[in-house]
Amino acid sequence: MANRHCEAALAASTVADLRRAVLEFAASLGFRTVSAVTVTPSGDGGFHYMSIDNNPTAYEEAYYNQTDARRDPVLQHLRRRSVPILWNQQTYVEAGCAELWEAQALFGYRFGIATASHLPHAIHFVLGLDTDIPIRTTDANRLIAEMQLFAVYAQEAIIALAHANSTSTRPCLTHREREALLWTMEGKTAWETAHILGISERTATEHMKNAMHKLNCNSKHQAVVKAIKFGILG
Repeated sequence: MANRHCEAALAASTVADLRRAVLEFAASLGFRTVSAVTVTPSGDGGFHYMSIDNNPTAYEEAYYNQTDARRDPVLQHLRRRSVPILWNQQTYVEAGCAELWEAQALFGYRFGIATASHLPHAIHFVLGLDTDIPIRTTDANRLIAEMQLFAVYAQEAIIALAHANSTSTRPCLTHREREALLWTMEGKTAWETAHILGISERTATEHMKNAMHKLNCNSKHQAVVKAIKFGILG
C-alpha cells in the first residue's frame, strides 16, 4: 500500500502535491491527523521550519507552545532518537505530563506513532500520525514499518521543496557507487551486491558509504531516494 504513496511524495513538485500525498498516506493507514516537519539551517545562522499537516485550527496554539514542547515526552524522544515511538496516555503519565495528554486529547490526539530523522548539516525531519482510536498491538509493527518507508520519501520531498529556490549540484558518483545504489534499490544486501559484482563485501560496503557521503545521506535507503531524484538511477 505504501509504495503508491511513496511514489506520489517523491514526484511532488509543489507543497500542495506533497500535502495531498501526506494526507492520503495517513488516511490509508486509518489516522485522522498527520504532521510532517522539516528543520533546515537558514542563511542567517538560524533555522527554517516547514510543516505539512492537518492540525485543527483550535489546536495550533497548543501545538506551537514551546514551554509544553520541552516537557512533551514524545517530542523529547524525537529530538534525541531516530527510533520510532508508539505513544498513548501511559507515555505521558509515566513522564509526569498527564495534563499534556489530557489537553491534546480534547482535539483527538490520544494515540499515535512518530519517527524522526537527524540528517547531516543540522537537518531534521519528523513524521507523526495521530488518532483518537487505540492502535491494536497486532497492527503496530506493520504501521511503523509503512510509516518509516514513507518517511524516507517524504523527507526527501519536503527538504527539496524547502530549498526550492536554491540550486542543487548533482554529485558525481563512480560506476561502482552507482551499481551499489542500484542493487540496494533492488533490495540486495551488501553481501549479495558483492557476490553480483564479484568484489568483497567490505568493498561493496565502502562503495555504498562513499555514495551516501556524496549524496549527504546517513542511510542507504535515503541515498537511493536522493539518487533517483537526481536522475542517477534511471
